[in-house]
Amino acid sequence: MAKDTFLYRKSTLNLQGKLVDLTIPSVMGILNITPDSFFETSRISGIDEALFRVEAFLEEGARFIDLGAYSSRPGATDISVDEELKRLIPIVDAIRKHLPEAILSIDTFRSKVAKAAIQAGAHIINDISAGNLDEEMFETVAALNVPYIIMHMKGSPQNMKELASYQDISLEVSNYFSKKIAALVALGVKDIIIDPGFGFSKTIDHNYELLQHLEDLHIFGLPILVGVSRKGMIHKFLKTTAASSLNGTSVVNTMALLKGANILRVHDVKEAAQCISLVQKMQQQYPVK
Repeated sequence: MAKDTFLYRKSTLNLQGKLVDLTIPSVMGILNITPDSFFETSRISGIDEALFRVEAFLEEGARFIDLGAYSSRPGATDISVDEELKRLIPIVDAIRKHLPEAILSIDTFRSKVAKAAIQAGAHIINDISAGNLDEEMFETVAALNVPYIIMHMKGSPQNMKELASYQDISLEVSNYFSKKIAALVALGVKDIIIDPGFGFSKTIDHNYELLQHLEDLHIFGLPILVGVSRKGMIHKFLKTTAASSLNGTSVVNTMALLKGANILRVHDVKEAAQCISLVQKMQQQYPVK
């Protein structure tokens, strides 16, 4: 179990003057405004469906809603910036109008999309490439003064499977984040969240090795986001399907919580919130001595 006995870990996010406390882990619900994301049930195709899904997520205990209009599954189709904006911005506008309490994270690696989404009322940028796929992203996030999620990945969604090679994955991921964080801090970015990138340019074995050593990332003193929901590291190992891997997802989410994850990015909000409640019950009533 994760124990922070000597390292300070940042536990708040500043959302345009509103502080969000991450001392108790939070759930981020996934909303894919795409026709080809790997888990079909997560896809939505219009404003009414998006509002219905976001309202349900909030009722089930989601703190954040992660909106993505570009599928990042392995081998995903590359779409234009204009197409990504066309899919995304009307949904952001509608959510801000009808469900203003929702905290919106935007899953994009493009600075133009990030800027437009924040201007439309979103709060957080979630970048699978940590600036690698758009050299203007870091400066854009700094100028927008919003929290920024940086994920570890090699290459792009189109070629990442071919790049899953490491000598020491935990060390290489830590070195990656060290360089990214230094660059962001130098630009004045204040709220950084790190995501190890489970399933991105990693084999099943890489994913579980990274999970086993998740505490190594505490050295940065930053919140950690874990996104394993219904991924191949679960259903391929268990020889099942994404649709049948909710139980496995809950198990792996619990492992991540015990190792100090602050945010669970999931398709199934209610079940993730239950994982958090049960772990909190154990840790608060029976703390490790």
